[in-house]
Amino acid sequence: MVSVTLFVGRFDMRMMQAAMKSTTDETRNDDVLYDYFNEREDLWFDFVADTGDGGNSSYTVARLLAQPSIQTVIGGSMHTLPRGNLLVIGGDLAYPNPSSFTYERRFFGPFEYAMQPPRWYKAEHIAVDKPEVPPGVSKMKKYDGPQCFIIPGNHDWFDGLNTFMRYICHKSWLGGWFLPQRKSYFALQLPKGWWIFGLDLALHGDIDVYQFKFFAELCRNKVGENDSVIIVTHEPNWLLDWYWKETTGKNVSHLIQDYLNGRCKLRMAGDLHHFMRHSATPSDKPTFVEHLLVNGCGGAFLHPTHVFKNFERFSGTTYECKAAYPSYEESSGIALGNILKFRKKNWQFDIIGGFIYFILVFSMFPQCNLVHILNEETWSGRLQSFSSTIWSALLFIFEHSYVSSVGSLTLLMASYSFVPSKLTRKKRAIIGGLHVLAHLTAALVLMLLMELGIEICIRNHLLATSGYHPLYDWYRSMESEHFPDPTGLRTRLEQWTLGLYPACIKYLMSAFDVPEVMAVTRINICKNGMMSLSRSVLIMYYTSVFIYFWIFSTPVVSLIFGSYLYICINWFHIHFDEAFSSLRIANYKSFTRLHIKKDGDLEIFTLAVDKVPKDWKLDPKWEAEERGPHQLSHHRRYPSKWRS
Repeated sequence: MVSVTLFVGRFDMRMMQAAMKSTTDETRNDDVLYDYFNEREDLWFDFVADTGDGGNSSYTVARLLAQPSIQTVIGGSMHTLPRGNLLVIGGDLAYPNPSSFTYERRFFGPFEYAMQPPRWYKAEHIAVDKPEVPPGVSKMKKYDGPQCFIIPGNHDWFDGLNTFMRYICHKSWLGGWFLPQRKSYFALQLPKGWWIFGLDLALHGDIDVYQFKFFAELCRNKVGENDSVIIVTHEPNWLLDWYWKETTGKNVSHLIQDYLNGRCKLRMAGDLHHFMRHSATPSDKPTFVEHLLVNGCGGAFLHPTHVFKNFERFSGTTYECKAAYPSYEESSGIALGNILKFRKKNWQFDIIGGFIYFILVFSMFPQCNLVHILNEETWSGRLQSFSSTIWSALLFIFEHSYVSSVGSLTLLMASYSFVPSKLTRKKRAIIGGLHVLAHLTAALVLMLLMELGIEICIRNHLLATSGYHPLYDWYRSMESEHFPDPTGLRTRLEQWTLGLYPACIKYLMSAFDVPEVMAVTRINICKNGMMSLSRSVLIMYYTSVFIYFWIFSTPVVSLIFGSYLYICINWFHIHFDEAFSSLRIANYKSFTRLHIKKDGDLEIFTLAVDKVPKDWKLDPKWEAEERGPHQLSHHRRYPSKWRS
């Protein structure tokens, strides 16, 4: 929040990059324009985004990107897809924040395991004058290894782009991929009239004026009338604007519509951690972008696809969904995991959930008048009496209880704020109110069941058969019987410690007999009132109640909150971020491989991994393969260190 409101805008790293350019001619800016690919006959290149969770998922994708080739069946015949000469990464390199730790462990680590940097390269090296071509290579046109260009995502901007600049713009290698990039945005001139514009949207979802000027001048002076441009951004504003009912990226739209004017054939983005591809339907109106592709499956948790099912229009053009991964039906089914697995995946939620439930019913302990429920002869009568007691407790909260009523109102405001703002205020109030009512009802039911359990135990002489400290009384009797103290040492110890010696033992032993303490205190409160007890006894009572009530309530609060997320994501199509991040799904990973053919056509293949491996072992083929001191990893037959 500080980065957005205070830092970015007053000091924008993109302004600094524009001010530090080495030439005033926008179309000859070697810091941003890379044109040494355009003389090749054809070109294979890869696109991946949102690599930032690291571990199994990120390494699985990086390992596939590193393989010399991938064989797959397309249309009934076997096809060989060679490794990309170029890798474009669409942002969010590491989660949750950009730091040396997250970049090195969650981003560089998996890619270095997939394809190692040169043996002579030092990780701490700072590239002062990029590109630092490998030994034996005179210029970039003659370098035959894979290269990598990266745009930053919103997570990479959380520190004002400081870590991104240090690790991407001032490093020369990402594993075995060479990094010639100097700025956070770039233009790549590819063979057969193809271009890639990598745009840096920062935290505002749009390019700045200086970046716009560079790309606008490039469109005027360098991009031919029959050329084709691929726009790469971090956010897919065509989906997000439709979902949030907003309009963002006005400068990007201005660039595409007024300067490219129909030459943008494809837009690619990440940020949403799924795959969706839309193609424009034939129309008499001008089409500014023919194809829209989202692929943010590079290593982060999964996002749903079914909430974007009804998207069909962007910038005056109608689009048709050609592919979605996972499918709409599968995506909807995955959301069911919030009911079944929410607590298992998010056990930390128990800490706050049980505490909130206790605050909601704090003033309801103890319940002294439960005889009418137990005296009912039929189960239907007991259930009716139980329900009426719940209703009376609910009214009591808002009429007489300060703690519980304040807790309930605070939870209601938090629940209203939690509902996405895309809905009307009325719907947000209804959904938030029902959510809080479900939690409040569950807390009251659990409270009453717990009190009924204690009441039944008291009636059957299972609890409250002695005083507050039966264990301590037994200990003192055993002590006096078997360990006599003729010198009066225990008495002197009690005097020297100002009474702490027996008091500590007494209250420690009470901790091992919590139900008895609860039952005895409950009887005293019901007979003589709350004011008849000392503060220490009341603290002990409410602590005991909290321990047991927390244990009873945690499964319920997780079940209700998980059910809330499931209902919202499948019925109202809201909370798509929360409902799927809570599931922490490492599977459903993919990347896109593109091929500019010799005839100028562009082929696009998206390859997916349904289930990510969890167990890895050192690849014996990698270990056995000979490698020279100056050999680059992309020449190896087995470049990846670990195999599943």
